[in-house]
Amino acid sequence: MNRRSFIKKAGLITGGAFISLQSNAFSGLQRTNTIKGRVTDGKRGVANVVISDGYSVVVTDAKGSYTISTDPKATNIFMSTPSGYEFKTDYNVTRQYETLGSRNEYDFRLTRLKKDDSKHHFIIWADPQVKNKKDVQQMMETAVPDVQQLIGRLGSNALVHGICVGDIVWDNHALFPDYNEAVAKMGIPFFQALGNHDMDYRQGGDETSDKTFKATYGPTYYSFNRGKAHYVVLDDVRYLGVERTYDGYISEDQLSWLEKDLEHVGKDQLLVINLHIPVHNAVKNNSALYALLTGYKNVHIMSGHTHYNVNKITNGIYEHNHGAVCGAWWTGPICEDGTPRGYGVYEVDGTDLKWYYKSTGLERTRQISLYADTLTDQKRIIANVWNWDPEWKVEYFLDDKPMGLLQQQKGFDPLSVELYKGDKMPAGRSFPEPKMMDHLFMAHFKPGPKKIKVIATDCFGEKYTAAIDA
Repeated sequence: MNRRSFIKKAGLITGGAFISLQSNAFSGLQRTNTIKGRVTDGKRGVANVVISDGYSVVVTDAKGSYTISTDPKATNIFMSTPSGYEFKTDYNVTRQYETLGSRNEYDFRLTRLKKDDSKHHFIIWADPQVKNKKDVQQMMETAVPDVQQLIGRLGSNALVHGICVGDIVWDNHALFPDYNEAVAKMGIPFFQALGNHDMDYRQGGDETSDKTFKATYGPTYYSFNRGKAHYVVLDDVRYLGVERTYDGYISEDQLSWLEKDLEHVGKDQLLVINLHIPVHNAVKNNSALYALLTGYKNVHIMSGHTHYNVNKITNGIYEHNHGAVCGAWWTGPICEDGTPRGYGVYEVDGTDLKWYYKSTGLERTRQISLYADTLTDQKRIIANVWNWDPEWKVEYFLDDKPMGLLQQQKGFDPLSVELYKGDKMPAGRSFPEPKMMDHLFMAHFKPGPKKIKVIATDCFGEKYTAAIDA
């Protein structure tokens, strides 16, 4: 697609949504509080489709009809796209919502998928965070082609969607159309979550900080389905009313909505929660979210924000905090913890979920950075296994002789230290610093062996190998 042509069309889409939002959603809605409509598959109504305004949740009847009493604060009406149907998109940016205006009736039309969706893939992009056209160029020349190649390898029949878990841009909302072009080029439906750098500052408090995001991407929290998986997108960034100040918090309105949404989700389903700020250590009211998830046996949380990669299990809930698409803010090939720029790749089979971290420009088999250095009277192995969790096993070999397990340590990735340590590095944006992390593994040995090999086995039995000279 011609870039200039796309930007012009995308500008019309987002601009039109913005005008609609300005003229209707935020200025005295000329409508009653009762909205009705119909969800159809062609001419036929579709029953049991979940419809919401972000406050109330209803389902369609046998004829596909619904009636909902909307909250005065509601700006959108949205459909939780049911399993077995395509996602509605504009240039692959998902649009399963309508902006509320003066009308009192909103219909949704579904298109049935041509294949069973119980098996599908999704990818998680965290923090593309482009600030200027140079960042956009890097995104277009590295991250986008990498996803295109991944999609090609999965095959033309694969069902794949993407979710960006926030910081689409870096305070520069004029670059939303550039991100949209990236989504269009990747060729799969993409859902968006709000990040702290996607918010409007200087426009009041938290209730108005998402104005431009909503104009471009619709509601900041919603849900959808594919196969036996239920996906939820949440906004866990609370703007505190002073420029660029925020914290991690899930509003009471969202929690109330989520409780109602989950009433239509079986406890045995795969539940995937997507948001920006990590829940396990940075959302102040995370206990309220965990309480709502009680009884669900297969919950995964997808987060970003940190620009490093870590996996945490809390109350049986697995949180994947992803390394950034932009790495250390487009300054180098790795994040602050040494994890390469990249994104998460997930494979769903029924309610089973498998995953790996895909490093931009590297093969899937690359899951380890391996280093060796010389100390006073011994040598040291340092292995950074960036997508490690406690079920991984990390072994090492000297001249192909098995030596046992490497010892897990907290520490710094040597390349991250080389590239980012100090107030003058990296050039241009000197604020990135090496990040201490827990997915580092070490061993010491006496000089003599010529070859070092490390084999890391993940929780699915996949083995990844790295080797260097001693």
